[in-house]
Amino acid sequence: MTKQIIDTPGAPAAIGPYSQAVVAGDFLFTSGALPIDPATGKMVEGSIEDRAHQVFKNLSAIAKEAGTSLDNAVKTTVYLANIADFQAVNGVYAQYFNKPFPARSAFQVAALPLGADVEVECIINLK
Repeated sequence: MTKQIIDTPGAPAAIGPYSQAVVAGDFLFTSGALPIDPATGKMVEGSIEDRAHQVFKNLSAIAKEAGTSLDNAVKTTVYLANIADFQAVNGVYAQYFNKPFPARSAFQVAALPLGADVEVECIINLK
């Protein structure tokens, strides 16, 4: 199986030795998306909702670059620095994913890169 690397200026550049996303077979696998504004390279300020919106905008840009959209997501993983933010992030999440919703896991983690409070990764069906 070959893999295709997805890289778009519509989402922040990788901050380490990884790709924004990889197409393998009929699926797009994104790396964890942080709430970084690709235009400035800086973490979005404001509320957790503001940062969650930026995460989903970044994921949407990656999906678009691969020729798909978040409508075809089959699995997401949400990482939160504070599980108390779950409801707020869930409200934003519902604005980017429609029924039938993808499968999802959500976890509180000890820390996220660059001091972020939310990170999300997706697996998206390309067919």
